[in-house]
Amino acid sequence: MHEAWIASPRGERFAARWAPPGGETPRSPIVLLHDSLGCVALWREFPAMLAVASGREVIAYDRLGFGKSACHPGPQPTSFIADEAEAFDELRERFGLARFMALGHSVGGAMATEIAGRHADGCEALITVAAQACIEPRTLAGIREAEHAFRNPAAMARLTKHHGDKAEWVLRAWVDTWHAEAFADWTLDSALHRVTCPTLVIHGKHDEYGSLAQPERIAGGVAGPIETAILPCGHVPHRECPEQLIATLQPFLAGPTSA
Repeated sequence: MHEAWIASPRGERFAARWAPPGGETPRSPIVLLHDSLGCVALWREFPAMLAVASGREVIAYDRLGFGKSACHPGPQPTSFIADEAEAFDELRERFGLARFMALGHSVGGAMATEIAGRHADGCEALITVAAQACIEPRTLAGIREAEHAFRNPAAMARLTKHHGDKAEWVLRAWVDTWHAEAFADWTLDSALHRVTCPTLVIHGKHDEYGSLAQPERIAGGVAGPIETAILPCGHVPHRECPEQLIATLQPFLAGPTSA
C-alpha cells in the first residue's frame, strides 16, 4: 500500500493505493468509496484482495471529515451525496484518472452512482455494495439502533481509533443527516438515470439498513447494462463474506465491457 494526499481548498484528503501483482497495468483502476462511518483503514484487507483478484490498481480515500483527512468545515449538508461527485474532480486530477471504475459501499454506493453519471467520460463500470437508493423505515431504525450502541464508551473508542477527534462529527453527520426533515424525500433516482456504463448491484440478504427493494430500485433505474447479486450476509460484505464478494466481482471485472 502506498499513501498519498489529495489537495483541496477545503483541506487535504488522505488516499491509499494498492498495486496488483506485477506492478503497473494498462487496465483502469478501481476507486473505492466508503460508508457513513468508514475510512480507508476500515476497508481492512479488501483493497489488497481486490487488487490481486482483478489485476487492477485499487484506490481508496477518506472523505473530508473522515479518517486521516482534514476536518469538515461545518455540518454535513443534506446534498453531501451529490456533492461528492464534484469533489471527485480533485481525485481524478491528482491521480490522472482518464478511465476508472467506481465501487461504493452503503452511502458510498450512492456516491459512486453520482460519480458514474457525472463522470461518464471516464467511468467504465459502477459497482454498488449494500447501497441505499431511498430511505426506508429499516434504514432509520438501523441508524438509531447504532446510535444507541455508540453510547457505550468502548464503541465510541473504536470510532475514535479511526477518526480521531473527528469521531463525534462523523457520528452526528450520519445520524442527524439521515433523520433531517430536509433529507426525508431523498432518492437516488435522478442519478441512476444518468448511469450508462455497465453496473453490478450487490446486496446482502440480511442487510440491516436496506431491504431488497434497494438493489431492485438501483437495477431498475440505471440506463446501462445491469447485473445483480444477493449475498448471504448483512450490510458489510467485505467484512462478513469477503471471499464471496471477491468471487462475485471477478467475472464482472474481467468482462469485455470492463476491460
